[in-house]
Amino acid sequence: MRALLAALLALPVQAATWWVVLAGLGGEPDYEQRFSAWAREAEKVARGGAGEVHAYSLAGKDATADGIRRLFDELARRVRPEDSFVLLLIGHGTFDGYQYKFNIPGPDVSGEDLAGLLDRITAERQLVVNTTSASGACVEILRKPGRIVVTATKSGMEKNATVFARYWIEALRDPAADADKNETVSALEAFRYASQKTARFYESQRRLATEHPLLEDTGQGSGVRSPAPEEGRGRLAAAFPLVRFGQAQAAARDPARRALLARREELEQKIDLLKYQKAAMDSAEYRKQLTALLVELARVNEELEK
Repeated sequence: MRALLAALLALPVQAATWWVVLAGLGGEPDYEQRFSAWAREAEKVARGGAGEVHAYSLAGKDATADGIRRLFDELARRVRPEDSFVLLLIGHGTFDGYQYKFNIPGPDVSGEDLAGLLDRITAERQLVVNTTSASGACVEILRKPGRIVVTATKSGMEKNATVFARYWIEALRDPAADADKNETVSALEAFRYASQKTARFYESQRRLATEHPLLEDTGQGSGVRSPAPEEGRGRLAAAFPLVRFGQAQAAARDPARRALLARREELEQKIDLLKYQKAAMDSAEYRKQLTALLVELARVNEELEK
């Protein structure tokens, strides 16, 4: 795990980010319109991101198994190991007790199919956000070191239509999702924001919640509802930036300031790692290292604010 985190910290901020948004069958006009609108919004937000961003979406009749495979064929040739890759699934999913499937026109795509497609992408940092019903059934199939897996449900038995997608996309355009106020919404912050909004939706409707989002980023777990980086869950997600605001966005677009932004993200991640290691460290050494990191972080923030 430490070697993997070291590799992630070393990745350059100018590496590209690739987004693929897939919106499956709705089954009725309301869901068809809803899924397509969410897919368009997600692609729009992705394209508006700072740095080199490539975004693709397939929805409705275009989101067939053949269409998805052709898109991944192209991406397998273009995406580099140093890049980041995001796959967002919107729609309905099914689980028969043995296999998860993403519902699309024609033959459905199974969890095993998705894992095979993702394994062809060489990006060392991957995020899969499956917002469909029954999506919890695919966590163990999709999990892999370096890959963050987010699902709308905690198992394949939560089969009702979900609202998690709505709030995940909202997190990408609402500065309130930036909990640590560093002008960047990470995958972990988006997950927490969308999970809280989903829970409040059911509370406001006085309905029993039929979806309980999970996050898995260790490569070996079954997913947790409350990931805590200090406990080893959510650390990769916390280090995966999705969107930036304000000065952070401007810095990412300015080649002269990208190095400072990269250094700030590196320092923040080192601080998170140090906090995780605190229990096994001498207290004086811990305070010494933390103070040094905080001082440098303050200096970098001062430079970025000029």
